[in-house]
Amino acid sequence: MVKDYKTTSDITIFDRRLVQKNRQRALNNFNNYGFLFEWSKNQLSERLYDINRSFDLALQIGSRAAFTNSEHNKIKRLITCDLTSQPFTNNAPNYIQSSEEFLPIVPQSMDLISSNLNLHSVNDLPGALLQIKNSLKKDGLFMASMLGGETLHELRTVLTNTELSLTGGISPRIFPFADKKQMGDLLQRAGFALPVIDSEIITVTYKSFFKLLHDLRGMGENNAILQRNKTPVSKDFFMHAAREYHEKYAQNDGRITASFEVIFLLGWSPHESQQKPLRPGSAKHRLADILGTDEVTTGEKTAP
Repeated sequence: MVKDYKTTSDITIFDRRLVQKNRQRALNNFNNYGFLFEWSKNQLSERLYDINRSFDLALQIGSRAAFTNSEHNKIKRLITCDLTSQPFTNNAPNYIQSSEEFLPIVPQSMDLISSNLNLHSVNDLPGALLQIKNSLKKDGLFMASMLGGETLHELRTVLTNTELSLTGGISPRIFPFADKKQMGDLLQRAGFALPVIDSEIITVTYKSFFKLLHDLRGMGENNAILQRNKTPVSKDFFMHAAREYHEKYAQNDGRITASFEVIFLLGWSPHESQQKPLRPGSAKHRLADILGTDEVTTGEKTAP
């Protein structure tokens, strides 16, 4: 089943060696910081149970809060892959250490591919989605969660303002997350049928600015942008950022808020049995009749 499947894109946003290093560092203590991943996994699990189908062979990309065989009686055989030397979830089945960018999967071999908060640090996301679609059997299912564009917007604002104030310039410090429209376009571009996109924003409160940074590190989500400023940040920088964060985003009890947008994706590998959109002009009933209104054609004026 293993195959060296590579893309040809030269897009490089993330330092993938550092992404791997960050996750490896978070491996042993992740259970203390994985609340967001657990919540997202439960959301994916509920969506999977809503689908009236079982899956003989499934791949999950990423092992932070991964599915296990005992959790899903709909999945007969489950394979897990991630960058780390061992999976985050102790009983993640059939583990393969591999990159999301180069999936070691034979084309049209999977009934289901899932990914939980794992694809936002991929350099060539269109290429990764294309690999996922090509790895699915016809009428196979892809479902995933990703961090979206509203994620950590408070932290992004504070760090930008702090750097401008202290140095007169800025460097990228927060991942460039995609939004729902972009992900919908990418699913269609990759060739998925019947795509569905939705999102939820989770607001988390922290005792302090430094506890937020500590938790992000514990999740394995440190800054891994290739063009980041690699000069060590001074204590004054962090103290300035902490003061501004508290001024802008503290609640009455003194705790600060941080937003995480989780985008949920669902798409199918095309198959002739799937529903197709009707061709224009083929409807049997007018929408105006259904809504009980008058139909107005293009260029026609309504009565005063």
